[in-house]
Amino acid sequence: MTRARTQYVCQACGAVHPRWAGRCEACGAWNTVVEEPLPSGAGPQRPAAKRGKGLELVPLAGSETPPARLSTGIAELDRVLGGGLVPGSVVLLGGDPGIGKSTLTLQASAALAATGARVVYLTGEESIEQVRLRARRLGLAHAPVELAAATEVEEVLAALDRPGAPALLVVDSIQTMWTGTLEAAPGTVGQLRAAAQALVGLAKRRGTAVLLIGHVTKEGAIAGPKLLEHMVDTVLYFEGERGEAFRILRAVKNRFGPANEIGVFEMAETGLLPVVDASALFLARREEGIAGSVVFAGIEGSRPLLVEIQALVGPATYGTARRAVVGWDPARLAMVLAVLEVRCGLVTGGRDVYLNVAGGLRIVEPAADLAVAAAIVSAMLGVPLPSSTVVFGEVGLAGEIRAVGQVAARLKEAEKLGFVRALVPAASLVEGFGLELEGLSRLVELVERLERARARKAS
Repeated sequence: MTRARTQYVCQACGAVHPRWAGRCEACGAWNTVVEEPLPSGAGPQRPAAKRGKGLELVPLAGSETPPARLSTGIAELDRVLGGGLVPGSVVLLGGDPGIGKSTLTLQASAALAATGARVVYLTGEESIEQVRLRARRLGLAHAPVELAAATEVEEVLAALDRPGAPALLVVDSIQTMWTGTLEAAPGTVGQLRAAAQALVGLAKRRGTAVLLIGHVTKEGAIAGPKLLEHMVDTVLYFEGERGEAFRILRAVKNRFGPANEIGVFEMAETGLLPVVDASALFLARREEGIAGSVVFAGIEGSRPLLVEIQALVGPATYGTARRAVVGWDPARLAMVLAVLEVRCGLVTGGRDVYLNVAGGLRIVEPAADLAVAAAIVSAMLGVPLPSSTVVFGEVGLAGEIRAVGQVAARLKEAEKLGFVRALVPAASLVEGFGLELEGLSRLVELVERLERARARKAS
């Protein structure tokens, strides 16, 4: 009897290995390499000429008007998608358990179905009654959404891969889908690849927008991350702390819109509510006159966003200085601390430094360097910055303050919220705004400014 062929696949990154190993050489994860059977053969191979028969070649120049996007009825979700769902596209939505993935997709499905579009919601983890219970809680009990509890890909294709296919297909979740062509268990990399390929094919053939909900690993990445991210058109991540009411939906990949665009939601009893004025929401609970608190004027995607950055500096408790960061890159914090110590003479080696971006937002742009440095210096010297001041700018290793982009949008957002002063790179000074601008060329100028303020306070 012929032995079934197998391969060894890392369940964290999808890398294929010729033999079992305790550590994946591709991603470095331990104990993630699992033996999986290869797909069973589908009969003898056809000759090359017959395999190519029926291939349809079409001209590059198609219709002058592209197909209209499908609006989800949720403005923040449409913003992140680049204007709505593109027919035939595949969207992958990931996030921590309980953060609101199923809630958001059910709200979007109900809004789209209310326009007359056919929407199918497949659940592989919950029963039909559990989905109906959530719909009643959200006030969507009478939405014309078609439900099905299914996990087998072949069963789904037999029901939907035909004329009259739905405009939107939601799969909750992709980890529960499996195909009979593989003997591997559902959730393994092999099953993820096969199930995703089949659903992508359905989307392209029928023009159905497919929204896949994906689980995340303990590191915060979608299980089988690179494998699925390369196969789909758009990848969205839900961010936010469970204790916070805010949820951030971020696009990390989008073939049909801007990447790194964000949408802001507030969790309420009736579901996820879009937040129009996100800056005011993030600054609503800010206390004034506190040392170590700085307002950063940032850009997330295409929208300006003001957020509070908090720093706390104290003596090292156990001899070794600790660095704790929430919402920012720890490597950039280490760089800013090194510049403050070497270029500005502020010794931080024996002190604990805690940095937090209030509201659960994660900042990725380097323009936050100056605001982080201002918060740390303010906390070290015990001198608060004026509460009506915003800060932005990139810090170089030589201690210089570099210019950043979209200055006008940042200042306009700050002016709209009542701020009257801004600390900006000297190369980014612009006119035409009601704010008082102070340009900084080097980071040491900021330190000297706060030291003079401390001296005035002491005298």
